[in-house]
Amino acid sequence: MIPKLSYHLSFPNPLLHASQEGIVAYGGDLSPSRLMLAYRSGIFPWYGINDPILWWSPNPRLILELDDFKLTRSLRKKIPQFEIRFDSAFSSVIRECSTAPRSGQSGSWIVPAMIEAYETLHALGHAHSVEAYQEGLLVGGLYGVSVGGVFCGESMFAKVSDASKVALAVLVEHLREWGYDFIDCQVPTPHLKSLGAKEVSRENFLSRLSQTHNSDTTFNSI
Repeated sequence: MIPKLSYHLSFPNPLLHASQEGIVAYGGDLSPSRLMLAYRSGIFPWYGINDPILWWSPNPRLILELDDFKLTRSLRKKIPQFEIRFDSAFSSVIRECSTAPRSGQSGSWIVPAMIEAYETLHALGHAHSVEAYQEGLLVGGLYGVSVGGVFCGESMFAKVSDASKVALAVLVEHLREWGYDFIDCQVPTPHLKSLGAKEVSRENFLSRLSQTHNSDTTFNSI
């Protein structure tokens, strides 16, 4: 049985209490302290407009080792076509991600309550965005949460071909420089696998996460 969260800050152990689908618990709130505890525990929220908050720790987990990112020759040539910025338009990025079309999905899990919660995390220095601009217009980007030496990617969007891929490529380059370990891509998708992400077991992911060495304040804006 999936436990319902009370409002004190705790999560069930994902290795012992996750459902077959990867749900660890439901309910609770999206306060900054609960969200950061979830990410440090290898758990993230995902739910619809009329649903309770569901807390997930999927098995397998998708991660991107920074040295495994597939920077193709064609993508490398496109990087100069974009101006990449960090943390300059977080609210715009998360809102664009919330309305971006998704294959096989009729709606978005980035509901208003999620947007507000992650904007708060951004203000506290935990959530970050990477933006791709052309001629001063925001045409792509991504956002996620920094937890130790792991960047937990949440979502991305592109209004111009390869804009989000370029944003990811530049992010990977900087994460290497900043001493990060890997990117948490959460659930397997063909798109992310094509960029070099791989599946690992939940146990492997949680072990790697527990050993990450950086603090939550090592994400540097440029």
